[in-house]
Parts: sequence; C-alpha cells; structure tokens
Amino acid sequence: MALTKRQKQVLDFIGNFVDDNGYCPSYEEIARGLELASLATVHKHISVLEAKSYLKRGFNQSRSLELTPKYVQEQRRVRPAMAEIPMLGRIAAGMPVEAVEQREMLNFADFAGDGNTFALEVRGNSMIDDHICDGDVILLERVTQARDGDIVVALVAGTDTTLKRFYRESADTVRLQPANAALKPILVPARDVQIQGRLLAVLRKYK
Repeated sequence: MALTKRQKQVLDFIGNFVDDNGYCPSYEEIARGLELASLATVHKHISVLEAKSYLKRGFNQSRSLELTPKYVQEQRRVRPAMAEIPMLGRIAAGMPVEAVEQREMLNFADFAGDGNTFALEVRGNSMIDDHICDGDVILLERVTQARDGDIVVALVAGTDTTLKRFYRESADTVRLQPANAALKPILVPARDVQIQGRLLAVLRKYK
C-alpha cells in the first residue's frame, strides 16, 4: 500500500531523528516536530505505518518505535537518486583564469544506485603514479573480465588481492602493472588471476 504525503512525512521525521540521535523520537517529539494537533493524531499515523510494515512498536513505552527492514530497503533505493551536489564551474589548477559560473548538478546515482558497485580503501602506494594514494577510497564495478590497461582488483592464486593495471602478455600469462617506478610488474599465469572489479572512481577526503 502506498503512503500518503502525511504518512511519509511522519516516517521521514522518525528516520531523520534516528539518524541524528541514535534512538527513536517520542510521540510528543513527533507531534512537536510535525506540528500535529494532538497525540491521538500521532497514534493514528503510527498505527497505519505499523500496519503497512514500516514500523514496529512496543506497548506503553515512549520510545518503543523501531524502523523495519522494509523502510531501510526503500530508503536505499530512493537516496541514490537524490545523491547529487551542485557543480558551479571549473577551477584552474595552473595559471589563474577568469571564473565563469555554471549551474550543473553532479549526480552520483550512476555509482550508488548500481548493485554492482562496491568500495575499497587503498593500502599502500603501488598505484601512486596514477594518483591513487594510501588511504584513498576507490569505487569499483564488479566484473570478471578486463581489457588491457584497465585498473582492476585481481585475486592472485586464490589468496592475495591487489590493485593494478591489467595486461595480457600472452595466452598463458598476465602482467599486473603497478603505477610506481620503484616497483616491478607482477607476471603470473593467467589461470591464477581472477578479476573481481574494475576501477570507476577515486575518492580522497582532506581533513
């Protein structure tokens, strides 16, 4: 059953409250937060949301509400489509240039909305010349095949995983090429290499 606008507002208020505080709001806090006329109105909405399997509640307890897996799953489907930030133009990293403001939205739904996308935190500097540094978070597409030159996560001999550029040296040999002049390429039998993902993006957080 679909939610009415008001039911969705109540549910979203509870979800946001839990995200901010780590526990569910009381009925009084829901009434104040949504400017509802009475606690009876809150009880009515809670009862409907419970019947629609979005909430669970205990009896005679002020903070007994609990969001169900149904709510969590639907939020995961909705939020990626909203995962966008304004991109206001271009910035020079060389000589200064005239600033020209643009109005675009940078949308991350292509990454976050795909069930085949996963993230890993990088350890080490073997790919530093490709600007992938220790501590970076990388987004990858889950694949089992790669083209020459792709940056991939490879499982070697069923035990060790590594992030490298993939090259097929011959029908029987694969070269896993680091992007660090101090390191040598890894040559392994093709049968011992299992591709687990292909690089999509690199995220770096500056504190």
